[in-house]
Amino acid sequence: MWLNPEEDFMATYDIVLPRLGEAVIEATLTRWLKKDGDHVNEEDPIAEIATDKVDTEVTSPVSGTLLKQMVGEGDVVPVGKIIAVLEVEGRGTKDEGTVSEPLVELADETEACEIPIEEENFPHDPGEGGTRFYSPLVRSIAVQENISFRELGTIPGSGKNDRLTKQDLLNYLQKRKDSPAPHAALPKPAQGFPIAETDEVIEMDRVRQLIATHMVRSVQTSPHVTSFVEVDMTSIVKWRENHKSGFLKREGIKLTYTPILIEAIARAVRDVPMINVSVDGTRILLHKRINVGMAVTLPSSNLIVPVIREADQKSLLGITKQVNDLAERARQNKLIPDEIAGGTISLTNLGSFGTLMGTPIINQPQAAIIAVGSITKRPVVIETPEGDTIGIRQMMFLSVTFDHRAVDGAMAGEFLNKLVGHLETFDTNQTL
Repeated sequence: MWLNPEEDFMATYDIVLPRLGEAVIEATLTRWLKKDGDHVNEEDPIAEIATDKVDTEVTSPVSGTLLKQMVGEGDVVPVGKIIAVLEVEGRGTKDEGTVSEPLVELADETEACEIPIEEENFPHDPGEGGTRFYSPLVRSIAVQENISFRELGTIPGSGKNDRLTKQDLLNYLQKRKDSPAPHAALPKPAQGFPIAETDEVIEMDRVRQLIATHMVRSVQTSPHVTSFVEVDMTSIVKWRENHKSGFLKREGIKLTYTPILIEAIARAVRDVPMINVSVDGTRILLHKRINVGMAVTLPSSNLIVPVIREADQKSLLGITKQVNDLAERARQNKLIPDEIAGGTISLTNLGSFGTLMGTPIINQPQAAIIAVGSITKRPVVIETPEGDTIGIRQMMFLSVTFDHRAVDGAMAGEFLNKLVGHLETFDTNQTL
């Protein structure tokens, strides 16, 4: 409602859907946490939203009263769209009302718009069809759906000069989903599956469905092979025992094995860079950045994989702080999509559940995932210049599951040997 600009009035504030990360251009508003007429404090969560990567909350940057919800629950909302209007505290003129500027200027999907795309994760090809234009919106969908550039080139476009539009791509994805194919995302349950009276039927939540689809697609995409080694963790266990209490008192966070493992993985990747790749058709994409994903178990028992970006450029203290921060916010459902995107290699700690060893599924489009088991005391043969002896050591099984299209057993073995070497020669004189 427009008022006389000379009159005083209560200013309003438009809350827009914020930028959620690179390549994310829309989200589903799943639940309103505030209703019209409710008072809202600064930083109060007002709504829950979901993307195909992560669930999170939209918080209010100001205090006021919620005048109107501009979208409904279940609506798909583009970044920058107004989702709510607040009546803010304080009076002023109409021109003094605070209005948030949209973070993205929405345009026709066939035109270039300012949405950053992480280039090294986008399957582009300077060869066949290399002159065809793809808008950031089409490119982001291609990344999310794991569509290679070569596959994009086969899709007819209805835009100007055969340009591929968003609708063209969505129609193609729908047809591919409806058509039986060996790489179908998630098989549907057979009709008439026998269910006993004592059976409990549990519907998968949205996150579990995404995990299931991702896991099935990964197994059907990559030939998985797993290699195992043992590593003597005795020195690291003693070092951690000597430092964990002081570190917790000084920093207020726990000192776990995960940062030590991530640091060692990053160093081993530098030694064997061809483990840090992705496969796009007949091409191998070598990633120059070493972004290590770490699997985190959520309170719902689902998994999420936040990413330590450029782990080889960080100190052990820096990695430790980031690991704790990401893990804590993951469990609180406060991660943004950028923080779980762009991984080039992953780590999963099976030992936290008492498991000795395992063969995890590759996190596509990566080519390798490392699994570590529980650290247990065992009698082992110790080689010394004076001869062999038997001693009690803290031992751990470590494995790498790799995409055999790009990585051979010899390379995987070399990577594991480098990783074991970095762990067993850990500098126990360092302090955090």
